[in-house]
Amino acid sequence: MSRILHRRMGAPPPVAVSGNGVILRDIAGKEYIDASGGAAVSSLGHRHPDVLAAMRDQLDRLEYAHTTFFTTEVAEALAEDLVIHAPDGLDRVYLVSGGSEAMETALKLARQYFVETGEPGRTQFVARLQGYHGNTLGALSVSGNLLRRGPFEPILFEAHHIEPCFAYRHKRHDETDEEYGRRAADALERKLLEIGPETVIAFIAETVVGATAGAVTAAPGYFTRIREICDRYGILLILDEVMSGMGRTGTLHACEQEGISPDLLTLAKGLGAGYQPVGAVLFSERIFDGIARGSATFLHGFSYIGHPVACAAALAVQQVIRREDLLANVRCQGNRLQNALEERFGNHPYVGDVRGRGLFRAIELMADRATKAPFPPPDKVASRIYQCAMDRGLCIYPGAGTADGRVGDHILIAPPFIVDGTTIDDIVEKLGAAVDAAVGDAGYN
Repeated sequence: MSRILHRRMGAPPPVAVSGNGVILRDIAGKEYIDASGGAAVSSLGHRHPDVLAAMRDQLDRLEYAHTTFFTTEVAEALAEDLVIHAPDGLDRVYLVSGGSEAMETALKLARQYFVETGEPGRTQFVARLQGYHGNTLGALSVSGNLLRRGPFEPILFEAHHIEPCFAYRHKRHDETDEEYGRRAADALERKLLEIGPETVIAFIAETVVGATAGAVTAAPGYFTRIREICDRYGILLILDEVMSGMGRTGTLHACEQEGISPDLLTLAKGLGAGYQPVGAVLFSERIFDGIARGSATFLHGFSYIGHPVACAAALAVQQVIRREDLLANVRCQGNRLQNALEERFGNHPYVGDVRGRGLFRAIELMADRATKAPFPPPDKVASRIYQCAMDRGLCIYPGAGTADGRVGDHILIAPPFIVDGTTIDDIVEKLGAAVDAAVGDAGYN
């Protein structure tokens, strides 16, 4: 009997015992293709020797030092590396242990900046429906994932939400992509004027939406317009690239493809590729200076920030990605994945959309592709596909509530950056079999 509170009570998962490259093995010897990198985490796959060597070397020198007393060479080196390769204007780094910690840090950092610079009346955040920013109470408060928020709604702080930029669901037939992007972005200005822009701290968005809606990219010009609106009203722009960042979409930072820089950028997952829990907030010199000229103390912290072994792992991961030119492989194999998914599911009666960037792709499931009607939630189609895939030795990332937070299903595919074409083809073949089996089991064939 397991003593662990597993994600699905009553259904303990297989016991993983080893991994190598894109393959995981369970205790019974069964192999699985890690086609989602866990939760878009394992960007280098498993057991990369250079990363393991860097971790061992750091362990031999120093395993832990609390940041109240010390900084470390490896933490400073990681921060310098992140700034060198950051979007323009992001010159400072706060190191944490994961994505939720990164978002919690960004929220507090943004709030304290305005307190220190004489605008304590800025107390509100605006984010998007169908966005997800983490599981701490602060991060969940700004999230627009209705299913995850539900049980905890009474203890969350109030945040404001606008519609997502989700062309498949919200673009009108009489609009161009650019017109829709402008209309979707202008919803932020309307919200600011409704609640009072002088009361707002920041607007928060995933550059490419991850778990909640499945690899949803913004319409052309959307983020350019968002940046203009934030600047006009003096609010900060926080971009969440915990899932979509650090190379996952084909560039190191997803916002590079939007042609903008945020004021704060949250990173995790692919930063350390799963070798250690690690995350970061990159932020502007303006925010740093605002606090430095005030109290000179950020009133926030965690016990494991800047953990030396985590920093060593993250720095090694980023060095490997550059040395092996893996972003080129992300773009190449990402195109192959998109083409293979379109070929397999482009005319599938229960798949309405194939989307994403780089090695961050998704299919959206529906009961009627002509009307875009989702499957009824009780059918749990995404969960059924997940189980059918696991039966076939394929790890994928299922999502529910895709359409509006309550209904809809999608499957996210995010394999390691080292994936090759043969494995891509194998992933799509196994996924196709899993989808057909799952919808059949649900009585739709």
